[in-house]
Amino acid sequence: MAANGDHQSTPKPPPSPSPLRNAKFFQANMRILVTGGAGFIGSHLVDKLMENEKNEVIVADNYFTGSKDNLKKWIGHPRFELVRHDVTEPLLIEVDQIYHLACPASPIFYKYNPVKTIKTNVIGTLNMLGLAKRVGARILLTSTSEVYGDPLIHPQTENYWGNVNPIGVRSCYDEGKRVAETLMFDYHRQHGIEIRIARIFNTYGPRMNIDDGRVVSNFIAQAIRNDPLTVQAPGTQTRSFCYVSDMVDGLIRLMQGDNTGPINIGNPGEFTMLELAENVKELINPKVEIIMVENTPDDPRQRKPDISKAKELLGWEPKVKLREGLPLMEDDFRARLGVLKS
Repeated sequence: MAANGDHQSTPKPPPSPSPLRNAKFFQANMRILVTGGAGFIGSHLVDKLMENEKNEVIVADNYFTGSKDNLKKWIGHPRFELVRHDVTEPLLIEVDQIYHLACPASPIFYKYNPVKTIKTNVIGTLNMLGLAKRVGARILLTSTSEVYGDPLIHPQTENYWGNVNPIGVRSCYDEGKRVAETLMFDYHRQHGIEIRIARIFNTYGPRMNIDDGRVVSNFIAQAIRNDPLTVQAPGTQTRSFCYVSDMVDGLIRLMQGDNTGPINIGNPGEFTMLELAENVKELINPKVEIIMVENTPDDPRQRKPDISKAKELLGWEPKVKLREGLPLMEDDFRARLGVLKS
């Protein structure tokens, strides 16, 4: 039996896709469904997929945390379709590939509605797998570094099983994604579905929700508004931040490759929260002060991906450094907040 995280294919052949895929005279476009496509990472993924003229992209989103504004440049485009749909309801649609990103992913949203979050992760993933099974589509799940919980090994490799509190305030997200991964592998083994699992680590960039409680967006919004940067105590906890264009590139490579995953996609450059605050202060607003505030429960002390698998199997590694990415995000936030650079 392969070690956890090293699963390869299954004896059962995958269901066949649309007969048009192999038609002699008619070369069909690739029809791609992106759930959560109006969200932060989803909309950047849509931008990249739409660059290929052979792709038709369908977005399903219920706008719980996403926004139509993120997709405004594609609305009305002949190869693009936008459906207001909640993935906890079944979706009947003919597609070749499914990128399943739908899920509230920031603590503010998933703590606000934990039941909705676990339903999206579990029932939403079941519905998308049912769709993949019916139409023979390949499906990619964006799982999360949160499946590792508060890790006892550092950095985290894909075969680490994690250290997760099953009854905490974040469990709806952490355990929800763990169940989603289980469902993916069960459908793969039992029904031969072609699956891909990405475990994505902290990602940042334009179109992040401004007040979503994530540390990068918090700091940038605070710096622009001249508010103090609120670092959660003790300030020595670490995160690694991947710029959104690198993340999208990793997801597309995973979908197009031959590995089921799970594969970590993230930036191994590790920063303490204090270092991040200092960087934001220096690059965006040197006059702003940094203050310590109370922490939230179950906040992981360290988070850093081991990306050897992504390098080896996908030829992927992040290119954009934090100090290059932050100013790009600043410009976007300034435009949305209507605050010009003084």
